[in-house]
Amino acid sequence: MKKFIIAAAIAVFAAGSAFAEDIKVGVTPGEHAQIMEKVAEIAKTKGLNIEIVEFSDYVVPNQALADGDIQANSFQHQPYLDNQIADRKFDLVTIGTTITTPMGVYSKKVKSLDELKEGATVAIPNDPTNGGRALLVLASKGLIKFKENPGIKVTVADIVENPKNIEFAEIDAAQLPRSLEDVDAAVINTNYAMEAGLHPKTDAIAIESEKSPYANVIVVRAADKDAPWAKTLVESYHDESIRKFINEQFKGALIPSW
Repeated sequence: MKKFIIAAAIAVFAAGSAFAEDIKVGVTPGEHAQIMEKVAEIAKTKGLNIEIVEFSDYVVPNQALADGDIQANSFQHQPYLDNQIADRKFDLVTIGTTITTPMGVYSKKVKSLDELKEGATVAIPNDPTNGGRALLVLASKGLIKFKENPGIKVTVADIVENPKNIEFAEIDAAQLPRSLEDVDAAVINTNYAMEAGLHPKTDAIAIESEKSPYANVIVVRAADKDAPWAKTLVESYHDESIRKFINEQFKGALIPSW
């Protein structure tokens, strides 16, 4: 009987190992990579091995996913994904939410938006989705105005009131922290801000409201949305230990969105 039990246990272990899967998940450096490292630890206990692949910009991860170079990515909010799908015809879908990263306004020259002078230059991301988001942040702080109900796809051309005649410099999102020496202020995504040593809660002179539609998401190819590993990936991310890690590690700069 003892031999039978041992043999059965070995068989179960072998079967479990056989069902282990390996996937690659694309992230951007900073908080997305740090959190995914913890998620990978949880996923491994569930038979899912995650190889984390870092990308330095926002464009390549979706193309890599569409091309099959990675199986999932976790770096973008839903409006950005929607825009990418519309522009590039990617067959990608969201399978879960992750974190909300409030966008902040940073400056090395002024301590508040009120101190911005006539004709000041403010840098914003040059991609349509994050550029529009940045402009909405500035509008919410009273710096500029749009027509009523502008939606989220606003551009500089949609501004109807600009009392300080702000000049907008549209720059690659990853380069915005470096632009702070050359502009009066910059609206920067949290991952790039934190990578540069800037904390939204302590260093931003203005910050996006927590009531934002820009929750980040886990994305896969449409063909994989019901795959068992996709479910395991989301379950691992939504583990209570991940929520605790986010709250303790980032001290309110990031907000779990599930």
